[in-house]
Amino acid sequence: MKRPAAAGEPQTLSGIPVKPVYTAEDVAGSAPLPGPGEFPYTRGIHETMYRGKLWTMRQFSGFATPEQTNERYRYLLSQGQTGLSVAFDLPTLMGVDADDATALGEVGKCGVAISSLEDMETLFAGIPLEQVTVSMTINSPAPTLFAMYLAVAEKQGADWKKISGTLQNDILKEYIAQKEFLYPPRPSMQLAVDAIEFAAREVPRFNPISISGYHIREAGSTAVQELAFTLRDGIEYVEWTLERELPVDAFAPRLSFFFNAHNDFFEEIAKYRAARRMWAHIMRDRFGAKDERSWKLRFHTQTAGCSLTWQQPYNNVIRTAIQALAGVLGGTQSLHTNSLDEAYALPSEHAVTLALRTQQVIAHESNVTAAADPLGGSYYVEWLTDQVEAQAWDYIRRIDAMGGMIPAIEQGFPQQEIANASYAYQAAVERGEQVIVGVNRFAAEKEEAIELLQIDEGAAERQRAKLGALRARRDQARVDGCLGALRVAAAEGKNTMPLLVEAVKAYATVGEIAGAFREVFGGWTERSVL
Repeated sequence: MKRPAAAGEPQTLSGIPVKPVYTAEDVAGSAPLPGPGEFPYTRGIHETMYRGKLWTMRQFSGFATPEQTNERYRYLLSQGQTGLSVAFDLPTLMGVDADDATALGEVGKCGVAISSLEDMETLFAGIPLEQVTVSMTINSPAPTLFAMYLAVAEKQGADWKKISGTLQNDILKEYIAQKEFLYPPRPSMQLAVDAIEFAAREVPRFNPISISGYHIREAGSTAVQELAFTLRDGIEYVEWTLERELPVDAFAPRLSFFFNAHNDFFEEIAKYRAARRMWAHIMRDRFGAKDERSWKLRFHTQTAGCSLTWQQPYNNVIRTAIQALAGVLGGTQSLHTNSLDEAYALPSEHAVTLALRTQQVIAHESNVTAAADPLGGSYYVEWLTDQVEAQAWDYIRRIDAMGGMIPAIEQGFPQQEIANASYAYQAAVERGEQVIVGVNRFAAEKEEAIELLQIDEGAAERQRAKLGALRARRDQARVDGCLGALRVAAAEGKNTMPLLVEAVKAYATVGEIAGAFREVFGGWTERSVL
């Protein structure tokens, strides 16, 4: 049990008390520290790390129409970005079509509007999916968007066995943190595991899930909570997938993770190092995985959106650079750097270019890529890694005792823990104990104006018109047949992915497919945690 910090005593953002000096005595009882590329991978999953290959520079992007987002993707690739990451708008995330009444005012506002395969075809026009890796941040409707992606790849002539990328598909963190869920937890898990099972058999180089701590942290968790809840979610997905009678090593090598990079530089690095070590032991010792690839935790990092401020927005460039460096020194495989204007709006072209340049300067000018885990052996970093790990294991044991993550979610346990941590952090900010530069200290009398991205208000109407034209010309009987087959498969617990591929090829829409599942599964209202 950690000692509470005394008033005014330095501590990490998780509340771990920090001494002024660390020595060999602080890590005397720690296990031996194998090198990079050696189990349990505390120091990195590759022996040479970034000497062998740089992390993928993958800026999260999407706005307005598929046509406009396609232009942004082409621009980013021309500027040296090495992978794509799709941000979908709120209607798409919630399984709603652009012409639905509930989508009014939201189409294309927080991401790109995708209602049908036609939109997905436009989104990736001229972008060879067999050559470019794509990450898609979508959860409740994730299998539907995955089916659309595969259909586009097929139309391009790409071999499913060769395409690679990542589907977020992490429904558990939606109940815990982000709240973009459509159905109850158990049938939602059924759909998520459908994608994992299907990918293992048909799309073996694709990551069918990105188990995401990022949104847990954005909701107000500590680093320890982010780590613990994310890894326990991972355990839940493995357990559910094993029930499909797939050997663990048939799918575990393609499980991927997604973590936040927040402000506490060393705590974030310790979190990543602890995550690798914990997952290696979970997969080998808890699940009996034999394939070394199953033991290796691979993760994407995004700098902390919740740390960005609208006050003095150029301070966000500094925050992002420090957070990105923590991700790199922590051994990330992929990185998104937030733009300076994201506390106001989606990033402008100028701001997103500067964010990409931040990664490129770290990669090519700082020389931090010369050695794998250059902080390995630091008394402070090794001690802090041990502390973060120990506290995360405590959370995992508590959730195991509840019967797993779904019973814990149904009881509101992780939600309450995050709410408490978020309240404590904000209270510290309000008291001035947690300094936010430009907000509660060093404030400016006049804020500097910045140029913001303006979403074309005509984008929504164009999307609605395109969708109406599509509905008029498609084969409605084929669509109805596909939706009926999906209802039957969902009710019988069969893998829905093959039928989803057929449905999207018939140009069934995101909203129609979500509606078919809702008829079978019903909706979900979470219990209050306050």
